[in-house]
Amino acid sequence: MAIAHTRASMQYGMDQEKDAEIVYRAHLAGETPSEVTKEFKIVQDTNARCQKNTLSFVLSPTVEDGKKLSVKKLEELTGRFVKQMKLQEHQAMAFVHRDKNHLHVHLYVNRIGFDGKAYNDSYIGKHSQLAAEKVAKEMHLTTTREVQQVKQQSLLHIRALIKQQHLKTLQTRPKTVDQYIKRMQKQGVKVIPVINKSKQLQGFRFTYKSHNLKGSAVHREMSGGKILQAISYNNAKGLKLSKDNTLKIVNQAVTLNANLAASIAKKVAKHVIKKAIDTGIGIGY
Repeated sequence: MAIAHTRASMQYGMDQEKDAEIVYRAHLAGETPSEVTKEFKIVQDTNARCQKNTLSFVLSPTVEDGKKLSVKKLEELTGRFVKQMKLQEHQAMAFVHRDKNHLHVHLYVNRIGFDGKAYNDSYIGKHSQLAAEKVAKEMHLTTTREVQQVKQQSLLHIRALIKQQHLKTLQTRPKTVDQYIKRMQKQGVKVIPVINKSKQLQGFRFTYKSHNLKGSAVHREMSGGKILQAISYNNAKGLKLSKDNTLKIVNQAVTLNANLAASIAKKVAKHVIKKAIDTGIGIGY
């Protein structure tokens, strides 16, 4: 992104508590954040109209790739990225941070070129992603797309497991939301009611191991409305709602919006009628 606070950003980049080390520099003589900021400013003063006149990037290899990258390789990686962004003729400095397991590089580039023109930052987020993808492939590093594909595959498995536990729990015919939550917990899945500031139930989130997903993201049959309907079927008169559509969940009163409450009542009514027909109640000969 384009930023205005060059010196503060440089000071963060050079923070020694984060084991910071310079891994790339271009068209600069200074060593400290103050010196580099002054050099940036000399060029930036040639374009008074541009306020956000420094570009800030974070280059973040995977944890495993980061362990293999020496300072020389990080310099190569940053240089390739700068070239892909067509910023090689701009002042720049980059620092590596190793304070966490996930090594990453903070790169600061003067947005103003030596010709006084400001670098066009339109869609810079997308352009930088494409540039990083190309550099990763050139250096045989794991790309963002590959990481996302692995996550998607893992997520498919997690979704299937949560849905399986959901179906098992419904087979036990819970008659209240609290019963459903407790029985899911026994299956290893934590169910979290999502309640807004108006105390209105928005739906449910499901936590399994390190994953936290909203119900509709697990499966369309696990939205808040669908779950409440399923539980309602286990009661002859449906869920016990007060006149203002309030329902008690985990020792607190939450409100269902009018459409959801009406939908549950309608579904339950259909279920009761169907059950009556199936058992022959009310049919005369």
